Amino acid sequence: MGHSLLCMTGLLWLSTLYYGNAEASKPRATLTAHSSVIPAGGSVTLSCSVEGSAGWKFDWFRRDSVSSKAQLMRGNEANRVISVSQGGLYHCRGGRGDPVYYTEDSSDVTVTETHKPKAKLRADNTAVPVGGSVTLTCSVNPSSSSGWKYYWYRDEKSSEALTTQDAVFHSNGQISVSQEGLYRCRGGRGNPVYYTEDSQEVQINTTVTVSGADSSSSPVWLMVGLVCGVSLIIILLLLLYRCRQSKCADEPRDVTYSVITLQNFEKKRKHHKPEQSAVYSEVKTGAAEDSLMYAEVKQPKKEKAKKNKGKSSPAADAAVYSEVTSGSSLSQ
Repeated sequence: MGHSLLCMTGLLWLSTLYYGNAEASKPRATLTAHSSVIPAGGSVTLSCSVEGSAGWKFDWFRRDSVSSKAQLMRGNEANRVISVSQGGLYHCRGGRGDPVYYTEDSSDVTVTETHKPKAKLRADNTAVPVGGSVTLTCSVNPSSSSGWKYYWYRDEKSSEALTTQDAVFHSNGQISVSQEGLYRCRGGRGNPVYYTEDSQEVQINTTVTVSGADSSSSPVWLMVGLVCGVSLIIILLLLLYRCRQSKCADEPRDVTYSVITLQNFEKKRKHHKPEQSAVYSEVKTGAAEDSLMYAEVKQPKKEKAKKNKGKSSPAADAAVYSEVTSGSSLSQ
Protein backbone atom coordinates (compact mmCIF):
# COMPACT_ATOMS: atom_id res chain seq x y z
CA MET A 1 0.00 0.00 0.00
CA GLY A 2 2.80 2.41 0.93
CA HIS A 3 4.74 1.54 -2.20
CA SER A 4 1.69 2.17 -4.47
CA LEU A 5 1.06 5.64 -3.02
CA LEU A 6 4.71 6.50 -3.44
CA CYS A 7 4.64 5.43 -7.14
CA MET A 8 1.56 7.55 -7.88
CA THR A 9 3.08 10.59 -6.25
CA GLY A 10 6.23 10.15 -8.29
CA LEU A 11 4.33 9.89 -11.58
CA LEU A 12 2.31 13.03 -10.82
CA TRP A 13 5.51 14.92 -10.02
CA LEU A 14 7.19 13.78 -13.22
CA SER A 15 4.13 14.75 -15.32
CA THR A 16 3.97 18.23 -13.81
CA LEU A 17 7.66 18.72 -14.35
CA TYR A 18 7.41 17.61 -18.00
CA TYR A 19 4.48 19.77 -18.97
CA GLY A 20 5.79 22.67 -16.97
CA ASN A 21 9.06 22.58 -18.85
CA ALA A 22 7.23 22.20 -22.18
CA GLU A 23 5.04 25.25 -21.43
CA ALA A 24 8.02 27.21 -20.32
CA SER A 25 9.80 26.38 -23.60
CA LYS A 26 6.82 27.53 -25.79
CA PRO A 27 8.08 30.17 -28.24
CA ARG A 28 6.58 33.67 -28.32
CA ALA A 29 5.68 35.55 -31.48
CA THR A 30 7.07 39.01 -32.06
CA LEU A 31 5.09 41.82 -33.78
CA THR A 32 6.78 44.88 -35.21
CA ALA A 33 5.38 47.91 -37.08
CA HIS A 34 7.41 50.10 -39.41
CA SER A 35 5.28 53.03 -38.14
CA SER A 36 2.80 53.45 -35.36
CA VAL A 37 0.92 56.28 -37.08
CA ILE A 38 -1.21 55.78 -40.18
CA PRO A 39 -1.08 58.79 -42.50
CA ALA A 40 -4.33 60.22 -43.81
CA GLY A 41 -5.65 57.78 -46.37
CA GLY A 42 -2.56 55.58 -46.03
CA SER A 43 -1.49 52.41 -44.24
CA VAL A 44 1.30 50.90 -42.15
CA THR A 45 3.07 47.55 -42.44
CA LEU A 46 3.04 44.99 -39.63
CA SER A 47 5.28 41.93 -39.48
CA CYS A 48 5.07 38.85 -37.22
CA SER A 49 7.95 36.44 -36.58
CA VAL A 50 8.94 33.44 -34.46
CA GLU A 51 12.63 32.97 -33.65
CA GLY A 52 14.51 29.70 -33.87
CA SER A 53 12.46 27.74 -36.43
CA ALA A 54 10.55 28.00 -39.70
CA GLY A 55 7.27 26.72 -41.16
CA TRP A 56 5.00 28.95 -39.14
CA LYS A 57 1.66 30.40 -40.25
CA PHE A 58 0.22 33.41 -38.55
CA ASP A 59 -3.03 34.65 -37.06
CA TRP A 60 -3.69 38.39 -36.82
CA PHE A 61 -5.87 40.04 -34.21
CA ARG A 62 -7.18 43.57 -33.67
CA ARG A 63 -9.18 45.33 -30.98
CA ASP A 64 -10.36 48.89 -30.61
CA SER A 65 -9.17 49.39 -27.03
CA VAL A 66 -7.56 47.57 -24.14
CA SER A 67 -10.93 46.74 -22.62
CA SER A 68 -12.48 45.38 -25.83
CA LYS A 69 -12.24 41.80 -27.06
CA ALA A 70 -9.73 40.98 -29.78
CA GLN A 71 -11.18 39.96 -33.15
CA LEU A 72 -9.45 37.61 -35.56
CA MET A 73 -8.60 39.57 -38.73
CA ARG A 74 -6.84 36.90 -40.72
CA GLY A 75 -6.12 33.28 -39.88
CA ASN A 76 -3.50 30.78 -41.00
CA GLU A 77 -1.66 33.34 -43.13
CA ALA A 78 1.56 32.17 -44.69
CA ASN A 79 2.70 35.74 -45.24
CA ARG A 80 4.23 37.24 -42.14
CA VAL A 81 3.73 40.83 -43.36
CA ILE A 82 0.41 42.69 -43.73
CA SER A 83 -0.67 46.28 -44.27
CA VAL A 84 -3.34 47.90 -42.13
CA SER A 85 -5.12 51.23 -42.62
CA GLN A 86 -7.24 51.28 -39.49
CA GLY A 87 -6.12 52.30 -36.06
CA GLY A 88 -6.27 49.96 -33.06
CA LEU A 89 -4.33 47.46 -30.96
CA TYR A 90 -2.78 44.63 -32.98
CA HIS A 91 -1.11 41.33 -31.98
CA CYS A 92 -0.26 38.06 -33.68
CA ARG A 93 0.67 34.43 -33.02
CA GLY A 94 2.30 31.59 -34.95
CA GLY A 95 1.06 28.06 -35.46
CA ARG A 96 2.17 24.89 -37.24
CA GLY A 97 1.64 21.10 -37.28
CA ASP A 98 -1.51 19.01 -37.18
CA PRO A 99 -2.96 19.37 -34.67
CA VAL A 100 -1.79 22.99 -34.70
CA TYR A 101 0.76 23.99 -32.13
CA TYR A 102 0.51 27.70 -31.31
CA THR A 103 3.11 30.09 -30.02
CA GLU A 104 2.33 32.57 -27.33
CA ASP A 105 0.62 35.77 -28.45
CA SER A 106 2.84 38.70 -29.25
CA SER A 107 2.69 41.93 -27.35
CA ASP A 108 0.17 44.55 -28.51
CA VAL A 109 1.25 47.22 -30.94
CA THR A 110 -0.82 50.39 -30.96
CA VAL A 111 -1.46 51.94 -34.34
CA THR A 112 -3.10 55.34 -34.56
CA GLU A 113 -4.44 57.16 -37.58
CA THR A 114 -4.59 60.80 -38.44
CA HIS A 115 -7.80 62.60 -39.41
CA LYS A 116 -9.81 60.54 -41.90
CA PRO A 117 -10.25 62.01 -45.35
CA LYS A 118 -13.81 62.87 -46.30
CA ALA A 119 -15.45 61.78 -49.51
CA LYS A 120 -17.09 64.38 -51.76
CA LEU A 121 -20.32 63.78 -53.67
CA ARG A 122 -21.43 65.68 -56.80
CA ALA A 123 -24.63 65.38 -58.87
CA ASP A 124 -24.97 66.64 -62.44
CA ASN A 125 -28.65 67.33 -61.72
CA THR A 126 -30.83 67.07 -58.63
CA ALA A 127 -34.06 66.41 -60.56
CA VAL A 128 -34.51 63.14 -62.43
CA PRO A 129 -36.14 63.84 -65.84
CA VAL A 130 -39.12 61.74 -66.88
CA GLY A 131 -37.82 58.34 -67.96
CA GLY A 132 -34.20 59.41 -67.38
CA SER A 133 -31.53 59.40 -64.67
CA VAL A 134 -28.91 61.58 -63.02
CA THR A 135 -25.20 60.87 -62.57
CA LEU A 136 -23.52 60.94 -59.15
CA THR A 137 -19.76 61.23 -58.73
CA CYS A 138 -17.85 60.35 -55.54
CA SER A 139 -14.20 61.28 -54.95
CA VAL A 140 -11.58 61.54 -52.22
CA ASN A 141 -9.12 64.41 -51.81
CA PRO A 142 -6.69 64.11 -54.75
CA SER A 143 -3.72 64.71 -52.43
CA SER A 144 -4.46 61.35 -50.79
CA SER A 145 -3.14 58.16 -52.27
CA SER A 146 -5.12 56.26 -54.89
CA GLY A 147 -6.74 52.85 -54.86
CA TRP A 148 -10.12 53.83 -53.43
CA LYS A 149 -13.26 51.84 -53.96
CA TYR A 150 -16.53 53.72 -53.51
CA TYR A 151 -19.65 52.72 -51.62
CA TRP A 152 -23.05 54.32 -52.20
CA TYR A 153 -25.99 54.71 -49.83
CA ARG A 154 -29.55 56.01 -50.14
CA ASP A 155 -31.60 57.45 -47.28
CA GLU A 156 -30.20 58.62 -44.00
CA LYS A 157 -30.77 55.47 -41.94
CA SER A 158 -29.67 52.96 -44.56
CA SER A 159 -26.38 51.17 -43.86
CA GLU A 160 -26.63 48.81 -46.83
CA ALA A 161 -24.59 49.85 -49.85
CA LEU A 162 -26.38 50.15 -53.19
CA THR A 163 -26.11 47.28 -55.66
CA THR A 164 -26.55 46.95 -59.42
CA GLN A 165 -30.29 46.52 -58.80
CA ASP A 166 -30.46 50.04 -57.37
CA ALA A 167 -28.18 51.93 -59.75
CA VAL A 168 -26.09 51.70 -62.90
CA PHE A 169 -22.39 51.59 -62.03
CA HIS A 170 -20.02 53.29 -64.46
CA SER A 171 -16.31 53.91 -64.03
CA ASN A 172 -15.03 53.83 -60.48
CA GLY A 173 -16.64 56.73 -58.66
CA GLN A 174 -19.72 57.25 -60.87
CA ILE A 175 -23.23 55.83 -60.86
CA SER A 176 -26.57 56.71 -62.51
CA VAL A 177 -29.75 56.67 -60.42
CA SER A 178 -33.40 57.13 -61.35
CA GLN A 179 -35.00 56.92 -57.90
CA GLU A 180 -35.47 59.86 -55.60
CA GLY A 181 -33.88 59.85 -52.18
CA LEU A 182 -31.07 61.19 -50.00
CA TYR A 183 -27.74 59.91 -51.36
CA ARG A 184 -24.26 59.79 -49.83
CA CYS A 185 -21.01 57.93 -50.48
CA ARG A 186 -17.67 57.02 -48.93
CA GLY A 187 -14.37 55.55 -50.05
CA GLY A 188 -12.67 52.43 -48.79
CA ARG A 189 -9.50 50.43 -49.40
CA GLY A 190 -7.20 47.86 -47.83
CA ASN A 191 -7.93 44.61 -46.04
CA PRO A 192 -9.50 45.08 -43.61
CA VAL A 193 -11.20 47.96 -45.39
CA TYR A 194 -10.26 51.44 -44.25
CA TYR A 195 -13.19 53.82 -44.83
CA THR A 196 -13.21 57.54 -45.32
CA GLU A 197 -15.78 59.74 -43.65
CA ASP A 198 -19.15 59.85 -45.35
CA SER A 199 -19.70 62.56 -47.91
CA GLN A 200 -22.33 65.26 -47.61
CA GLU A 201 -25.86 64.19 -48.50
CA VAL A 202 -27.48 65.13 -51.81
CA GLN A 203 -31.26 65.09 -52.27
CA ILE A 204 -32.44 63.71 -55.61
CA ASN A 205 -36.05 64.29 -56.68
CA THR A 206 -38.09 62.85 -59.53
CA THR A 207 -40.07 64.96 -61.99
CA VAL A 208 -43.82 64.47 -61.64
CA THR A 209 -46.16 64.96 -64.65
CA VAL A 210 -49.92 65.17 -64.70
CA SER A 211 -50.23 62.17 -66.98
CA GLY A 212 -47.92 60.15 -64.77
CA ALA A 213 -49.66 61.23 -61.55
CA ASP A 214 -53.18 60.38 -62.78
CA SER A 215 -52.76 58.15 -65.80
CA SER A 216 -55.84 56.11 -64.84
CA SER A 217 -58.14 59.07 -65.60
CA SER A 218 -56.88 59.55 -69.16
CA PRO A 219 -59.73 57.55 -70.84
CA VAL A 220 -62.31 59.60 -68.92
CA TRP A 221 -60.81 62.89 -70.05
CA LEU A 222 -60.64 61.58 -73.63
CA MET A 223 -64.36 60.76 -73.62
CA VAL A 224 -65.23 64.15 -72.11
CA GLY A 225 -63.20 65.89 -74.81
CA LEU A 226 -64.93 63.96 -77.61
CA VAL A 227 -68.40 64.72 -76.24
CA CYS A 228 -67.57 68.42 -75.85
CA GLY A 229 -66.18 68.57 -79.39
CA VAL A 230 -69.23 66.93 -80.99
CA SER A 231 -71.58 69.15 -78.98
CA LEU A 232 -69.73 72.28 -80.07
CA ILE A 233 -69.94 71.25 -83.74
CA ILE A 234 -73.72 70.64 -83.45
CA ILE A 235 -74.26 74.03 -81.79
CA LEU A 236 -72.27 75.79 -84.52
CA LEU A 237 -74.28 74.04 -87.23
CA LEU A 238 -77.56 75.05 -85.56
CA LEU A 239 -76.43 78.66 -85.26
CA LEU A 240 -75.40 78.69 -88.92
CA TYR A 241 -78.78 77.28 -89.96
CA ARG A 242 -80.67 79.84 -87.90
CA CYS A 243 -78.52 82.63 -89.30
CA ARG A 244 -79.23 81.56 -92.86
CA GLN A 245 -82.96 81.31 -92.10
CA SER A 246 -82.99 84.79 -90.58
CA LYS A 247 -81.06 86.26 -93.53
CA CYS A 248 -83.42 84.69 -96.05
CA ALA A 249 -86.42 86.05 -94.16
CA ASP A 250 -85.02 89.59 -94.30
CA GLU A 251 -84.30 89.51 -98.05
CA PRO A 252 -87.18 90.41 -100.49
CA ARG A 253 -88.74 87.46 -102.19
CA ASP A 254 -88.26 86.89 -105.88
CA VAL A 255 -91.40 87.65 -107.81
CA THR A 256 -92.11 87.60 -111.47
CA TYR A 257 -93.14 90.52 -113.59
CA SER A 258 -94.61 89.89 -116.98
CA VAL A 259 -94.66 92.75 -119.43
CA ILE A 260 -97.17 91.78 -122.05
CA THR A 261 -97.68 93.95 -125.11
CA LEU A 262 -100.92 93.37 -126.98
CA GLN A 263 -100.89 93.96 -130.71
CA ASN A 264 -103.87 95.63 -132.42
CA PHE A 265 -106.37 93.50 -134.22
CA GLU A 266 -107.63 94.83 -137.58
CA LYS A 267 -110.95 93.54 -138.60
CA LYS A 268 -111.88 93.45 -142.23
CA ARG A 269 -115.41 94.11 -143.07
CA LYS A 270 -115.63 91.36 -145.58
CA HIS A 271 -113.70 88.51 -144.10
CA HIS A 272 -114.14 89.29 -140.37
CA LYS A 273 -110.78 87.70 -139.53
CA PRO A 274 -108.03 89.17 -137.32
CA GLU A 275 -104.89 90.36 -139.03
CA GLN A 276 -102.61 89.04 -136.25
CA SER A 277 -102.70 86.68 -133.35
CA ALA A 278 -101.97 87.84 -129.78
CA VAL A 279 -98.27 88.02 -129.13
CA TYR A 280 -96.50 88.05 -125.79
CA SER A 281 -93.63 90.24 -126.72
CA GLU A 282 -91.70 90.77 -123.51
CA VAL A 283 -91.48 88.72 -120.34
CA LYS A 284 -89.33 90.19 -117.59
CA THR A 285 -88.69 88.94 -114.08
CA GLY A 286 -87.40 90.89 -111.12
CA ALA A 287 -87.60 91.43 -107.36
CA ALA A 288 -90.56 93.12 -105.75
CA GLU A 289 -90.93 94.75 -102.37
CA ASP A 290 -93.95 92.75 -101.36
CA SER A 291 -95.16 89.22 -101.81
CA LEU A 292 -97.45 89.80 -104.79
CA MET A 293 -96.79 89.19 -108.46
CA TYR A 294 -97.83 91.78 -110.99
CA ALA A 295 -98.27 91.56 -114.72
CA GLU A 296 -97.93 94.76 -116.65
CA VAL A 297 -99.89 94.73 -119.88
CA LYS A 298 -99.46 97.49 -122.44
CA GLN A 299 -101.73 98.05 -125.43
CA PRO A 300 -100.10 99.94 -128.33
CA LYS A 301 -101.71 102.87 -130.19
CA LYS A 302 -103.71 102.26 -133.39
CA GLU A 303 -101.97 103.48 -136.49
CA LYS A 304 -105.13 104.55 -138.18
CA ALA A 305 -108.43 105.51 -136.68
CA LYS A 306 -111.40 106.37 -138.67
CA LYS A 307 -113.03 108.73 -136.24
CA ASN A 308 -110.08 110.30 -134.36
CA LYS A 309 -107.26 110.71 -136.80
CA GLY A 310 -103.75 111.19 -135.28
CA LYS A 311 -104.96 110.98 -131.74
CA SER A 312 -104.82 108.07 -129.37
CA SER A 313 -107.34 107.18 -126.82
CA PRO A 314 -106.28 107.69 -123.16
CA ALA A 315 -107.56 104.29 -122.38
CA ALA A 316 -105.35 102.79 -125.03
CA ASP A 317 -102.19 104.38 -123.64
CA ALA A 318 -102.84 103.37 -120.08
CA ALA A 319 -101.02 100.30 -118.68
CA VAL A 320 -103.23 97.60 -117.37
CA TYR A 321 -102.11 95.83 -114.18
CA SER A 322 -103.55 92.63 -113.02
CA GLU A 323 -102.81 91.04 -109.67
CA VAL A 324 -101.24 87.67 -109.81
CA THR A 325 -100.98 85.62 -106.60
CA SER A 326 -98.95 82.75 -107.95
CA GLY A 327 -95.29 82.68 -106.96
CA SER A 328 -93.90 80.80 -109.94
CA SER A 329 -92.20 82.53 -112.84
CA LEU A 330 -93.10 82.26 -116.48
CA SER A 331 -90.99 79.99 -118.56
CA GLN A 332 -92.07 81.44 -121.89
